[in-house]
Amino acid sequence: MRQSRALMVFAAGSGTRMGALTATQPKPMIRVAGRPLIDHALEQALAAAADPIVVNLHYLGDQVAAHLADRPVLLSWERDRVLETGGGLRKALPLLGHGPVATLNSDAAWTGENAITQLDAAWDETTMDALLLIAPPEHSVGHSAPPAFSMDEHGRLSRHSITGGAGYIYTGAQIIRTDMLAGIKDEVFSMWRLWETMIAARRFFGLIHQGGWCDVGQPRSIALAEQLLSDQRGV
Repeated sequence: MRQSRALMVFAAGSGTRMGALTATQPKPMIRVAGRPLIDHALEQALAAAADPIVVNLHYLGDQVAAHLADRPVLLSWERDRVLETGGGLRKALPLLGHGPVATLNSDAAWTGENAITQLDAAWDETTMDALLLIAPPEHSVGHSAPPAFSMDEHGRLSRHSITGGAGYIYTGAQIIRTDMLAGIKDEVFSMWRLWETMIAARRFFGLIHQGGWCDVGQPRSIALAEQLLSDQRGV
């Protein structure tokens, strides 16, 4: 990276789609290829020299906090309720500092080029309010929802329409400006509140991930992620 970039890892959700696997442990602690999911996210962040790294916590967060006790991370607690991605990011801003930050979901497995390094190399603050790392469906494993975005010839993203050509999936990694968060009155809100404004301003961009990606959001995806990682190692 050209400079250290503040990064937030989202790890507060209850992981209801995981069923019984999250009855007594939070989703970030579910093991994939012998390591908790949160470690796969931190591997991306640390390899990109992100600093500071902030992790938000809520559901069974004490387990995640104990696991991270000796890691170079800061914790943003959402004690009363989950604030969703937008609200959680805003609560963490005192730890993240000013300026555009990177965010990373904790329920994924990655292969290929480092997610954050790719984004940082392509980030242009003069034209972008957000830059999302995206993937075509054929390079996305374990993701059952339809593509969320379309991309034009300049890399700008918009909501995907089935009549709008190729669609892309958000991989859970982005760089985003945070100054707009101050204007949102709600305490709990999704990142989409920011994204919609950025789409309208034509400052919302995408970058295609150079590698593989698995969405580990449900039990069947654990084996898929482990196979993806095994293929990368040539096992």
